[in-house]
Amino acid sequence: MKYIRKYHSSLALMFFAILGYTCSSCTDHRTNESERVQPNILWIVLEDTAPLLGCYGESLIKTPHIDQLARDGVRYENAIMPAPVCSPCRSTIITGVMSTTLGTHNHHSARTEESSIYLPEGVKTIPELFKSAGYFTFNNGKDDYNFTYDREDLYSQDYRHHPLYGKSGLHLDLSTLVNKTPFFGQIQLSGGKEIFKSEFKKNVKTPVDRSLIKLPPYLPNHPVIVEEYANHLDAIQVTDEKVGAIIQELKESGLLENTIIFFFSDHGMRMTRNKQFLYEGGLRVPLIIADYTNSKNLKAGSAYDGLVSGLDLGPSSLALAEIDIPDYIEGENIFNSSEEKRDFVISTRDRCDFTIDRIRSVRTKDYKYIRNYMTDRPYTQPTYMDVDEVPFVLTMKQLYKEKKLDSVQSIFFGDTRPSEELYNLKEDPYELNNLSQNPMYKDVAIKHSDILKKWIMETGDKGQHPENEANLKLMLGIWGDYAVNSEYDALREKYRDLSGSQFELKRSKWQEVKN
Repeated sequence: MKYIRKYHSSLALMFFAILGYTCSSCTDHRTNESERVQPNILWIVLEDTAPLLGCYGESLIKTPHIDQLARDGVRYENAIMPAPVCSPCRSTIITGVMSTTLGTHNHHSARTEESSIYLPEGVKTIPELFKSAGYFTFNNGKDDYNFTYDREDLYSQDYRHHPLYGKSGLHLDLSTLVNKTPFFGQIQLSGGKEIFKSEFKKNVKTPVDRSLIKLPPYLPNHPVIVEEYANHLDAIQVTDEKVGAIIQELKESGLLENTIIFFFSDHGMRMTRNKQFLYEGGLRVPLIIADYTNSKNLKAGSAYDGLVSGLDLGPSSLALAEIDIPDYIEGENIFNSSEEKRDFVISTRDRCDFTIDRIRSVRTKDYKYIRNYMTDRPYTQPTYMDVDEVPFVLTMKQLYKEKKLDSVQSIFFGDTRPSEELYNLKEDPYELNNLSQNPMYKDVAIKHSDILKKWIMETGDKGQHPENEANLKLMLGIWGDYAVNSEYDALREKYRDLSGSQFELKRSKWQEVKN
């Protein structure tokens, strides 16, 4: 099942080794198992957060605690997520297998008994693998996995009286882990979603100066857009305080010295051309890995500019704990210097809530190739953000209607879109100039297209096939007339006589299921 990546580069391998990214303890054979001390592995997972941090070069805000984490560890410059929206991305990360391989690629799937999706026999989640190896496992916060599971199989906490999906309502005090080591833990932080909290504004100690904000060129300099962007920066400052508190709690409990911390976001920020889309703003995230055990040869204060996929976080964590990586896992151990390094990362976008789409991307070191399969549907077909009347979404559409967007900003709001997009990321980091039809880049486009075709064939990308009726019915029941895609037409006819509790899941009830 594992998709083997070729195009080995000995030069890249030497560079990786020189910088100290090898993990000798992941491959050394130890004769005295009684002397082995397994490290704690802690994932600090943010929601909807761009790499707009001090350690990534952002100067408008201060992120001292995250910056210190970067000084203590390795900062990854090109961490690319397998999906630009929560649940398919998290479903991939927690299994080490692409959601499109497992059939968990459609956002908010498997939320009812009727719409259940089960993992194939023998496929275990990363927490289950840690638990089987004797680790105490926990998750402070949301799961958001698009498959059916028993939380107690994954986590050592008692989840019997808490919702299955979304936020668990449980918070494990880190000091209680002193007698439960080694542990594999996930701490979920709101990240970009801090802006939704009632106490958000008062938690921001020093709001970013709105007058200093310089927006990406695909966004207009409008007060509503500037405020959305500024709020994101302020949310990161609040997040930084929370990261500092976590590390301090680990120090005070004496746990930090045997802990390896993974710090990352599930995908990019909530903004036009970012979340839910396969541009860099939706896929590129902060990733820092800090080894406080000082035993894994992770060079503190260094940076790695090679490609890393969110798919790799699980197997790399297993490797650090010296736990065997199952053959079915598609991700790679980023610390194994004997393996070829990534030449590309595949990312996918399928149904997001009621909005049906299919997009695939191939990210190489210098290029981004995007394949749009539903070119008759605009980028801006209706989404949940239209239903919720999100201010920046309404503003962008109004500005387009009034012809107040420039030629670059207007592209995203057209009625159709091209089947292929190709961007030279070195020269065009904001992905504005589509080179897919440029004769000078014909060979580059063909190369990336071939990579995608081969990946689809070898992994059996399930996005090629229509979604099962139960999950489409669930979306139609939740969103009703907002679900305008043609795939819902037959279901509307089939279930036209059903109403109330038999079919319609009201949005208030959906919030309970979702959160």
